Amino acid sequence: MKKEDKNKEAEESIEEKDEKIISPTELIQEQLMQRSKEATEYKDKYFRALAEMENVKKRLMQEKKELIAYSVGNFVEELLGPIDNLENALGYTDNLSDEMKNWAVGFKMILDQFKNALESNGIAAYESIGKPFDPNFHEAVELIETNDHEDGVIIEELMKGYRQDKRIIRVAKVKVAKKISSKESKKEEQNK
Repeated sequence: MKKEDKNKEAEESIEEKDEKIISPTELIQEQLMQRSKEATEYKDKYFRALAEMENVKKRLMQEKKELIAYSVGNFVEELLGPIDNLENALGYTDNLSDEMKNWAVGFKMILDQFKNALESNGIAAYESIGKPFDPNFHEAVELIETNDHEDGVIIEELMKGYRQDKRIIRVAKVKVAKKISSKESKKEEQNK
């Protein structure tokens, strides 16, 4: 039995060796396929890395634009107060002497330069009077009861609102109309 076992083992090892023997051509073809597969994987990884780098670059550029716009918006918001004050002061120049009116003309020219600088950077005041109240664009300072205007319509603008493209830099401070209820209007008529 021992001899038979040894013979069987020898036959099996010869069969295994026969199965493992590969011709050089087959070996080269197998290696070529393996290298081709690796090259395809590396090429795919390269293109993915390249696309990721491009996406990072675009994202950083967008973040940079947003940061610049935000910084400009904050700076402009600080300038709007003095611009509003200058605008308001120039509104009271009708009763001044001629010499003071000449000074006012100079200040008006400076104010116009400020406004032109804002506009050249895409920053502009938006109109609110006569438009419906929108909390995204307006801050209601006062509700005025009236029958002369529709409910929720802005009837007076106390401070202009400004925006840069679609971004609101400062909301407008406004007075909003509120319809007088029919009960209140009847009481007012009776009191008169």
